[in-house]
Amino acid sequence: MFRTAGLGEATDANFDEVVLRSDLPVLVEFGADWCGPCRQIAPVLRAMAEEERGRLTIVQLDVDTSPGTAAAYGVLAAPTLMVFRGGEPVRSIVGTRPKRRLLQELEEVL
Repeated sequence: MFRTAGLGEATDANFDEVVLRSDLPVLVEFGADWCGPCRQIAPVLRAMAEEERGRLTIVQLDVDTSPGTAAAYGVLAAPTLMVFRGGEPVRSIVGTRPKRRLLQELEEVL
């Protein structure tokens, strides 16, 4: 199962509750066990989850076990990082980034 310690989990079943109804912006990493770049970005996301606690929620969604949500948002590559605010996607980033660059790219939507 695609999971990084310290990060929440979103699924097809709980996506509405965990992501769309969240009071905070939510960064969803759409990824999979077989995805090397997903493993590369895991420490970055773990650090961001700790540093941005109270300002941003970060969750992972396994595209293999929750394909409906991935398809609904047009996710074609892993990892895809998508920020949701107020129940709407406001930013999408495909691929990995160093933490500093990722934070810079997300600053306008947080």
